[in-house]
Amino acid sequence: MVRKRLIIEMGMGIDQHGQEPTVAAARAVRNAIANNALPGVWEVAGLTDPNDMIVEVQVAVPYPEQVKHDDVLAVLPFGRKTLTVEAGGMVVQGRAIPSLNDKNDEMLIAVAAVTVLIETE
Repeated sequence: MVRKRLIIEMGMGIDQHGQEPTVAAARAVRNAIANNALPGVWEVAGLTDPNDMIVEVQVAVPYPEQVKHDDVLAVLPFGRKTLTVEAGGMVVQGRAIPSLNDKNDEMLIAVAAVTVLIETE
């Protein structure tokens, strides 16, 4: 079987309060897929089950070791999913608000690329 890419979607996510890299990463993935439809998966590639898609997610975020992979992949509704997390994104100084349970003044920004592939013979 040969894997062929159908689409690459990019997104950005921010956790302004809470300093949770998982939240920023999940928002970046959600942003990447938010305004897309993939009729070509069925109409061109001929898949009959959306879970036959291969969905490879790459996220760059501050504090990548803290990212909960299952929480980020849960954003994706279909597919055989994988996640690669690496150091990147940005840390921007914001303003801690105690009532929002901020740990510090950091805002975390993540970027994501979501690649949809199919297997062909």
